[in-house]
Amino acid sequence: MPYDSTTIATTVEKINTEYFLPAIQRPYVWGPEQMVALFDSLMKGYPISSFLLWEVAPENEMNWQIYKFAEHFRFGEVHNEIAGTDGRKLTLVLDGQQRLTSLLIGLRGSFTVKSRGRRWDNPDAWQRKTLYIDVLVDPSLIPKSEDADDDIEHPYGFELFDKPPQSGPANLWIKVGDILNYPDPERFKVFVDRTLNRLPPSKTWMTEETAKRNLDRLYKMIWVDRIVSYYTETNQDYDRVLGIFVRANDGGTKLSKSDLMLSMISSKWTDISAREEIYNFVETLNSRLDRKNDVNKDFVMKACLLLSDLDHVYQVKNFTNRNLEIMRGNWTKIQQSLKRTFQLVNSFGIDRENLTSLNALLPIAYYLHKLDLDLMSATTPFYVSNAERIRRWLIAALLNRVFGGTSDSTIGAAKNTIAAAIPTSKNFPLIDLNSALSRQIKRPSYLTEETLEGVMGLQYGSKQMFLLLSLLYDNKSWGTTVHHIDHIFPQSRVDRRHLMKNNIPMSKIEQLLSCANRVGNLQLLVSAENLEKNNATFEDWIRTRDHSFLAKHLIPEDEHLWSIMMLPQFVVEREKRIMQKLASLQGDPEFGAEAAE
Repeated sequence: MPYDSTTIATTVEKINTEYFLPAIQRPYVWGPEQMVALFDSLMKGYPISSFLLWEVAPENEMNWQIYKFAEHFRFGEVHNEIAGTDGRKLTLVLDGQQRLTSLLIGLRGSFTVKSRGRRWDNPDAWQRKTLYIDVLVDPSLIPKSEDADDDIEHPYGFELFDKPPQSGPANLWIKVGDILNYPDPERFKVFVDRTLNRLPPSKTWMTEETAKRNLDRLYKMIWVDRIVSYYTETNQDYDRVLGIFVRANDGGTKLSKSDLMLSMISSKWTDISAREEIYNFVETLNSRLDRKNDVNKDFVMKACLLLSDLDHVYQVKNFTNRNLEIMRGNWTKIQQSLKRTFQLVNSFGIDRENLTSLNALLPIAYYLHKLDLDLMSATTPFYVSNAERIRRWLIAALLNRVFGGTSDSTIGAAKNTIAAAIPTSKNFPLIDLNSALSRQIKRPSYLTEETLEGVMGLQYGSKQMFLLLSLLYDNKSWGTTVHHIDHIFPQSRVDRRHLMKNNIPMSKIEQLLSCANRVGNLQLLVSAENLEKNNATFEDWIRTRDHSFLAKHLIPEDEHLWSIMMLPQFVVEREKRIMQKLASLQGDPEFGAEAAE
């Protein structure tokens, strides 16, 4: 079948009425900038490549799980809504989802994005935006600067807004999607006249011509020019279609390995929707546990290999039909083991805010999976001691970046060590793991005097700081009680302007500032206690605490060190105590009841 072409308006009309997505498609992954760039390219008359469609025969329509295109998209979402065939003509998009979704969002939908610097779980951080164009912007009329690259063109005035932007003498904004309301030239002419009447009385002839030219260009781009070129595959062989899909998606925003693996699994796990299962499970791990996590489908698919005792290297060759059958048979237990893993590490206070390596969780998941353990389900000595072994091992591995870079061999060494230990002991093999991983990465994987020197160089703001500080306490409720990383000597007091106002010499100020964010000036406090402390001077506040508080936070009892001018000496003394505490955690925790269950 030869290529055909049509208009953008006709294409958008078919999206979610005739055009749908197969289960082998990944979610929408473009950002707002890419979507805006697509509309800019279209306005400039640039080609946007062809599209690949698959026309599903009526007798096969009920055989495939299909999904709608995202029309009102929230950045970072992984779900597309399931669509029903309802006897309609069904055409699936094999190549072009990102571009078609962008056209749909820009013309009929919205893009919800997060404000910079605000937390993902803060509802006020999100803004629902729609696409507008300033029709007074014409790139051809904007002079280039002398040092500009001759090949770089200025963009048209496309921009996303959460509220209708205000027009003025230099701007004339219209919602891009409004152009869909005027399919015929006569109605469009009325729209143009009405839009031009919004120009101020002081408008120039050139301003009016620019606006009219851009409106005409936009109208032709959507309603007249046959911009969308597409090829329709009619062969009903799913393996052939899968091969075409993989080849077609080899460029642009490339398929990740998990996209490809998921497409293969979707074709082989015939009794369930693999896509729905995996995406729903990812959402469960990320949003439905006590703490928020940041898991992706790559991690889940790799875990499927590892926990099924298959070659865990994340390559296509390991997703054979036989391996896919084994993974399907283990899928329910794999979900259970991964969920238990995240519940356990979340109880340590480790979540998406401070977990620096997902791969570090795979050995834990393997241990829990092989023994079918839920260490959160009981408080017997066996459960408590092994949870603590895992906590110490994991935090040390994260602080020492054991699973950084290419970690397949490191994961393999951990798996083999655990598998070898299980026949003789059900305890988590902390010591054996540390030995094996140290040999593998050719440096200590646990906290030694050598590695502690590097760890003590961490500063306030590091994702690893909570992990380090949590080792200093005997607290077991990190996952249920909110704790803040607190400056013992408050930031407001160790501040350049504040210190200068107190006539402290500059040399001393620099010395104090260099100590402010060191480990020795940081502690963990529950939120209520941190608010109570507020910005009080350390000297005043610490005298309201008892000796047990000083011991708990490893604070020197010498009151001579409690003055802000003594901060450098305070930090040195406290960091000595911290080093001693961390050094005591190098071995296997002794609870007096080491044993099998």
